[in-house]
Amino acid sequence: MSAISGKILQNVFVAQYHYGQQNRQLDNPCRRDTGAPITRNLLPFRAGKLAWTGISAMPSHTLAKSFSSSGAALSAEKVDFYKLQNGSDIRGVAVAGVEGEPITLTESVTEAIAAGFAAWLLEKKKPSASKHLRVSIGHDSRISAQTLQDAVSRGISGAGLDVLQYGLASTPAMFNSTITEDEEFCCPVDGSIMITASHLPYNRNGFKFFTNAGGLGKPDIKDILTRAASIYEKVAVEGIGHSEKAPVTVKRVDYMSIYTSNLVKAVRKAAGNIEKPLEGFHIVVDAGNGAGGFFPGKVLELLGALTVGSQFLDPDGLFPNHIPNPEDKAAMKAITHAVLENKADLGIIFDTDVDRSAAVDSTGRELNRNRLIALMAAIVLEEYPGTTIVTDSVTSDGLTTFIEKKLGGKHHRFKRGYKNVIDEAIRLNSIGVESHLAIETSGHGALKENHWLDDGAYLMVKLLNKLASARASGVGGGSKVLTDLVEGLEEPAVAVELRIKIDQIHPDLKGGSFREYGEAVIKHLENKADTDPKLQKAPVNYEGVRVSGCGGWFLLRLSLHDPVLPLNIEAPSCEDAAKLGLFVLSTVKEFSALDTAALEKFVKSSAWCTVEFSLAASSGKHFIAEKILNKFIENFDITIMYDDYHLNEVLLVSLHWKSVIFITQVAF
Repeated sequence: MSAISGKILQNVFVAQYHYGQQNRQLDNPCRRDTGAPITRNLLPFRAGKLAWTGISAMPSHTLAKSFSSSGAALSAEKVDFYKLQNGSDIRGVAVAGVEGEPITLTESVTEAIAAGFAAWLLEKKKPSASKHLRVSIGHDSRISAQTLQDAVSRGISGAGLDVLQYGLASTPAMFNSTITEDEEFCCPVDGSIMITASHLPYNRNGFKFFTNAGGLGKPDIKDILTRAASIYEKVAVEGIGHSEKAPVTVKRVDYMSIYTSNLVKAVRKAAGNIEKPLEGFHIVVDAGNGAGGFFPGKVLELLGALTVGSQFLDPDGLFPNHIPNPEDKAAMKAITHAVLENKADLGIIFDTDVDRSAAVDSTGRELNRNRLIALMAAIVLEEYPGTTIVTDSVTSDGLTTFIEKKLGGKHHRFKRGYKNVIDEAIRLNSIGVESHLAIETSGHGALKENHWLDDGAYLMVKLLNKLASARASGVGGGSKVLTDLVEGLEEPAVAVELRIKIDQIHPDLKGGSFREYGEAVIKHLENKADTDPKLQKAPVNYEGVRVSGCGGWFLLRLSLHDPVLPLNIEAPSCEDAAKLGLFVLSTVKEFSALDTAALEKFVKSSAWCTVEFSLAASSGKHFIAEKILNKFIENFDITIMYDDYHLNEVLLVSLHWKSVIFITQVAF
């Protein structure tokens, strides 16, 4: 057995060892009284099927020959690596136990993906023979995190790259490690990997990749997966190599201390370098048992805020309390309850890996989705008057009016997907169109001043800056400072997103892709909207078809990754929303591979509200109206129609109330 050697550096623990051999933990004598980050011991590695080492300059097809293993030979089972791509991320099943969801992110697959990233990074960075590239690895609270971190570390170090393990971390911190200038913490790193699957269920996991240029894009992810597949296949076919292995260096660094201290500094600076600018504020945080539990103690309390009532701060990858997702109703209900129960000035909620966030004011009003965008736009436009705010495609018309008419900015609505929105803002700046904010309704928000990083914690820091600067200037009122900024935002009475699934094995697809079928549906809907005088197609639109009418609008688009056509509808009333839904329903009915059940259910429930109101308001219901109402109550499975959007033969029913006549069409 080879000896394990190690040495202690300030703030960093270094251990050298050979994979496949037993290692032991070393005590860490680093000083803890200097204010420097606490350094943790290196966690032991578990041997995996693809433990390997290699030479840093090798391409991926050569890297495969350098694999070694302490376990059995790799199975030749075929793995479809491309199915793991989720836009600019990689996601898969990492934990067994859910019926119908076999593990796809095995340790072997993970190690191959890490090796693919190492090969990609070596090609991009082209290091000299005397320089080792450095890659940082962090993870959220998922139960598969440690296993995958070990596998990723083997894959990276096997290519001759230095590995920095950050342990529990946030996605924004991982990017920041590529731009931080601090050799004491081995920064900047050349590349970074965050192990996370955002808000997906406990059995999922995945990877996000960064360089100092930002997050990787779809083509980069495809390239990495291609390299990973090649490495995996060659090892499976050619077997395990037996060449002499070079020792591997792994370092464990508490980088989160740097990241959190920078957040604290940002708020203090905004308040005029006051030590505790949030003193007197009561702010509660809901981390959803994800990676955001650091925020109350490491940020808010250092700024003077009271954080009593903060909840679900301990990391727990089973997410026992609610899904860590600012779009989830249960999650928002939980933070709202915490704010009201503790009489807090503000509530903050993060998603699992802290790249998304939302807030709740002291009255329990949710500041997420369109409201969060409006709030951030108001803050940014105060700092950069007239700038362009880039959002995703499903933002409301009321938000456009608010940004352009009240705030004096420009609203550029682009495609769904946080990377799409960010890249579009960067593109606009490159052609001379000033933009300082790119933000999606999901809670992903990126600022030019923050390197275009979608950082949920930094987004909340911008809100804290507003509170702190208002307090420093003598303006009180708690979170009213924030809610006043969104005064005048017009919000729809009805706002829904429905998912119309495409059956990929339906004969209608005739061997074609769901994408082609979905695009045909969208084109047909667009043509029908063009011929309807009551509807107005959006003059500028980058995704799907967006149509205004009935005082509202709808957007039908194709999902970025799945065989689904999401349909967003916003309208001033149930009746208007039902009219828009019925137009879509009647137009796409000839596409029999579509599952329109969700849309049909929405139309029926919306129309029920209208019929019920009409009958309740009627002063003289005649026989046929009562008969229809009875049938409606006895058998909910009927279709309500409005105006001239016909699906079946209809019966016109007049319901009179004073001088108003309600015309409702009911199909049996």
